[in-house]
Amino acid sequence: MNKDHNCADIAFKNGRVITADGVDRRKLLQLAASAEKGSEHPLGEAIVRCAEKESIALVAAADFEAVAGRGVRASIDGCEVSAGNIEFMNQEGIYPGGPGDNTDPIASEGKTPVYIAVDKKIIGAVAVADAVKESSAGAVKRLVEMGIEVVMITGDNRLTAEAIGRQAGIAKVLAGVLPQDKANEIKKLQAEGKRVAMVGDGLNDAPALARADIGIAVESGTDIAMESADIVLMSGSLPDVAAAIRLSKATMRNIKQNLFWAFGYNTVGIPIAAGVLHIFGGPLLSPMIAAAAMSLSSVSVLANALRLKRINLEDTYS
Repeated sequence: MNKDHNCADIAFKNGRVITADGVDRRKLLQLAASAEKGSEHPLGEAIVRCAEKESIALVAAADFEAVAGRGVRASIDGCEVSAGNIEFMNQEGIYPGGPGDNTDPIASEGKTPVYIAVDKKIIGAVAVADAVKESSAGAVKRLVEMGIEVVMITGDNRLTAEAIGRQAGIAKVLAGVLPQDKANEIKKLQAEGKRVAMVGDGLNDAPALARADIGIAVESGTDIAMESADIVLMSGSLPDVAAAIRLSKATMRNIKQNLFWAFGYNTVGIPIAAGVLHIFGGPLLSPMIAAAAMSLSSVSVLANALRLKRINLEDTYS
């Protein structure tokens, strides 16, 4: 799935920053953004950008540590600040919940709650939305119409992942999958006898891209993702995936047609050129006619291949 993480997707103005009693909202955002400053995760980067947009000054963090697919921890003003999903908090010995935890409705809306804790105590959460691109639902529909089963593999929690899946029209969602486990999920699908094409753009997607039968990366993705993939799309548009599959199928049909006619032509032409007709009282083939016939064979194959330029992929993007 293609998802955008940007400032507009963090609903600060809609009350989607939840704070514990006595915690200042701007202070929570300052700690969250300061802890996430060293993160390369899109959700963390979105929090930092939005804090800066609100002119919230960040504080220098020490002892920064990122846990892949979970969250980050850092030391800020002598306090240990943790920011991440509920699995990360539980791993830290922190168990969000109780009357002040209103994150389930947020997750059901397709937003990811990023919990913030100071010295092992929850002080609030920030809701970050994975905004599905407008073209994604149409692209998924096209893929389904082509007989392709679409599966979303994500590290988001189940409620968030299912909400995003509904928006994009994806029936099968594998949620809560750690980065290192994405390749194992691909392997499970392959064990069911399925040929798997994986679309990804991040560092964590690289093992899954390499494991899939066909790895598809986007040009805007990380270098390691593009190196691990078999195909690199020169845009981040999901409809390009459907277009690439259609073009690939048309190319394979074209190759098979060319091979069929080339083998058939030579099966008939070579014995005639060798004089098989003369054995039975027929004529010998003139070298000039043989040369012309050989040229015609090459031209017919080339002309058939050029038909690929006439394939209309516009409806894939509609």
